[in-house]
Amino acid sequence: MLANVVVVVIATGVLFLLPDSSESAGPSAAVPAPGRRAQSASPAPTPSPTPDLPSADLPQAVTATPEFARQVKANEAGMVPVIMYHRIVKKRRASIDRTPDQVRKEMERLARQGYVPVTAREFAAGRMDVPAGRHPVVLTFDDGHPSHFALDDAGLPEKDTAVGIIYQVAKKYPGFRPVATFWVNRQPFGLQSRADQARAVQWLSSRGFEVANHTWSHPYLPGLSKQGIAVQLARVERMLKALGAGPSETMALPFGAMPRKRSTVQKGSWDGTGFAFRAVFLAGAQPSVSPFVKDYDRRAVQRIQSNGKKGECRKWCSQYWLEWLEKHPGERYTADGDPERISIPRKLRGNITSKRRGQVNAY
Repeated sequence: MLANVVVVVIATGVLFLLPDSSESAGPSAAVPAPGRRAQSASPAPTPSPTPDLPSADLPQAVTATPEFARQVKANEAGMVPVIMYHRIVKKRRASIDRTPDQVRKEMERLARQGYVPVTAREFAAGRMDVPAGRHPVVLTFDDGHPSHFALDDAGLPEKDTAVGIIYQVAKKYPGFRPVATFWVNRQPFGLQSRADQARAVQWLSSRGFEVANHTWSHPYLPGLSKQGIAVQLARVERMLKALGAGPSETMALPFGAMPRKRSTVQKGSWDGTGFAFRAVFLAGAQPSVSPFVKDYDRRAVQRIQSNGKKGECRKWCSQYWLEWLEKHPGERYTADGDPERISIPRKLRGNITSKRRGQVNAY
């Protein structure tokens, strides 16, 4: 209950927090051999290689025995940080803004601590196919801001955009898979023409990034009727289809604000265009539980705001939680590298949802 209250507090009050530049780099972590989780019936696009850019391809799978799972300390019932970013600007004007240097340092810290990015779509489908002994992290960017993606004259991502930074970190730390989720509104990445928008969306989608639904005009959804909500979501689905992407499997709530009837943002249609999301994401304030456990609620997935440890963020944003997870490794999702099994300590067997119990590999 407390976490849900904080979600609303952060979603509506973050603009009033003071900027914080106190992020620190975390300690390094050794990581063992690779593996991956099998894909579902609706796989992500096959990444297209680009010269000079790291690939988003996943490593070869392994077979996890109970002994192997014990050796890599696998815990696929653990917590997964889903980190929320907004604008990336040289001079912050609001607490939710981050500078390119802050984003770069946070992602390098994630890489050193053994985190491997997956998309929100992959997370929601249980396709967190990261190497054995490593930890999935979901990098999410709201609003489709111009600082998230732009190409330079050479056709490569601008260095201080979200995509540019992700590729820089992936080059420096080869285990840091270059993928993320971008939840967009009616003008993706600030681009004016539909042709430019299509080029951007297709460039990202073809390289393993996810571009999905954040409503048409970013309204406060609890203030809209059922039809008003359907219009907001269906218009984005129609746009993404025209741009060569979609349908969206995930969406993020504007302001983290959930309508009274959750079903209105889960599934619906307007004017012949439908939407149906595998998962709906909030605006804060703690890591998500694993999608394999009983407590997982796909209608309200928790996220962590990227920020330091001042004001409201002293306990609810990314710096606090990354430090906490490093100090409590047994609470963190650690992969087994096996696409067919869900490896967990034996004491956690009862936490796994019934439809997944046949995959349990307990040690």
